[in-house]
Amino acid sequence: MKIAIEKHVPFIKGVFEPVAEVVYLAPDEFTPAAVADVDAIVTRPRTRCDAALLDGSRCRFIGTATIGTDHIDLDYCRRRGIEVVNAPGCNAPAVAQWVFAAIKAISARRYEDMTLGIVGVGHVGRIVEAWGRSLGMRVLLNDPPRAAREGNGAFVPLETIAAESDVITFHTPLTRDGEWPTYHLCDEKFVVSLKRRPVILNAARGPITATVDLVNGLDSGFIGGLGIDCWEGEPSIDLDLLNRAKVATPHIAGYSIQGKIRATAMVVDALSRHFGVTPAPLTVDVPGPAPLAVSAADITYDILADTSLLRAAVPSLPASFEQLRNNYCLRQEVLAVV
Repeated sequence: MKIAIEKHVPFIKGVFEPVAEVVYLAPDEFTPAAVADVDAIVTRPRTRCDAALLDGSRCRFIGTATIGTDHIDLDYCRRRGIEVVNAPGCNAPAVAQWVFAAIKAISARRYEDMTLGIVGVGHVGRIVEAWGRSLGMRVLLNDPPRAAREGNGAFVPLETIAAESDVITFHTPLTRDGEWPTYHLCDEKFVVSLKRRPVILNAARGPITATVDLVNGLDSGFIGGLGIDCWEGEPSIDLDLLNRAKVATPHIAGYSIQGKIRATAMVVDALSRHFGVTPAPLTVDVPGPAPLAVSAADITYDILADTSLLRAAVPSLPASFEQLRNNYCLRQEVLAVV
């Protein structure tokens, strides 16, 4: 068996060497020739896995050590019989940490004095909800797919989020069609419906928020502040938005030590089951779930330091955006339990 692994996937070196031939590649080294004779690929979002890469390959398994699968042509893989595995929820506690650090950095108000609107209440949104309530915030939830399955009792329309929230944070997948598309969910129509000059946060997918409409929302006073981790057009991000956002980070909201360990462990387990092999164990312990509650004192992540690093990297963008991500000093998650 031969496995091609993206070289920036952490904690995986040495794991599959006892049972397979392993090659480690940079994202731009994943070419049709490089993967022609591999049985499995372990990757991250910067490697596009589609017909252009995989036609002619014997690959039958793709594991992405990330939540998202936007970089994988799932229909193509389904037709080819390629199993695709991701790592849902692996970095949810780290993203929640980013959210509350961003609120702290952008707003002068206390958590308990604000209403928090959460759009998308999945792995991340549930933790943000729990932590928001534990901090004394009034919390509003919007998640049409969940409301359709569970009933509307716990959820409010997007119009209520716009009208009553002091902070609005997005945690949806990126979808462009279907019953509830999320592409440009935060657009001009949404922005002009905002009533309380809220802080807008995007640590989900860049195209969920429309760049021009965010900037215009600041200029017109509908938006009180911005925190952006996920950008349209990454790594070629909009410099006007970068300059205007109080918090601006290079898509690293989920980059905790614990989140990376969880992601790698999930992919290792799935690949091992698929091929029926027993690899070497990870050299680190797999962490447990996020705490159910936090205090304001637990939110110690210096998010403005990461913002300063991205601003300083402007002269060498877009290459420096990728360099900051690939060389990010993984932080510790919130571990305290109230």
